[in-house]
Amino acid sequence: MRKSPLSTLIAAGVAATAVTASTQAFAYGAGDFFTRIGVAKVEPKSDNGSLDAVAIDAYGLETDVGDDSAFAFTLGYRFTDKLGVELLAAEPFDHDFTLGGGAASGSTDHLPPTLTLQYYPLGGTDAYVQPYVGVGVNYTKFSDEKATVAGVGDVDVELDDSWGAVGQLGVDLLIDEHWALNGAVWYMDIDSDAKIAGIDAGKVEIDPVVVMGGISYRF
Repeated sequence: MRKSPLSTLIAAGVAATAVTASTQAFAYGAGDFFTRIGVAKVEPKSDNGSLDAVAIDAYGLETDVGDDSAFAFTLGYRFTDKLGVELLAAEPFDHDFTLGGGAASGSTDHLPPTLTLQYYPLGGTDAYVQPYVGVGVNYTKFSDEKATVAGVGDVDVELDDSWGAVGQLGVDLLIDEHWALNGAVWYMDIDSDAKIAGIDAGKVEIDPVVVMGGISYRF
């Protein structure tokens, strides 16, 4: 039996509505809440400055801060199709460091909560690849500082908490209307004033690149 023009038109309209609903469900847009979960690696720059350990009569000790990886997650919200905000948090990163090429060694933990304002150039579209860029601010809290000096033993080390600027690049690869694969990188300005045995020793310039890979979930 031949279909009437009206029934054909209705069927086409239903199909178009279904396709539109599907693409809108995938589209990033205003009002989206999301979280990203994964593993982040903190890679400090290679030249971290030098410190003066006045208490043990040692000066110009080259500082080298090691890498570390830890579980990390973000929470975010898009208040327009193309603009959003995201907060990065993580379990403490544990960094080993050396001074003077091994004359002293130690470790410190740090927490790096980071807030960024993000721009999504393809926000509001049905693109399955959603890149973004961000700028913001980082607060780094240091704790559990420990150090041992060759021939001397343990010494007290303190690293002051730090505020600094942040730049970010990232991308979501959409799987369905809720899930996506995510990759992101941050550059953080982290400089900390240090004390050794209670005496000012100089500044540690960490300035890491933070690389994170994981999954994203949109509410």
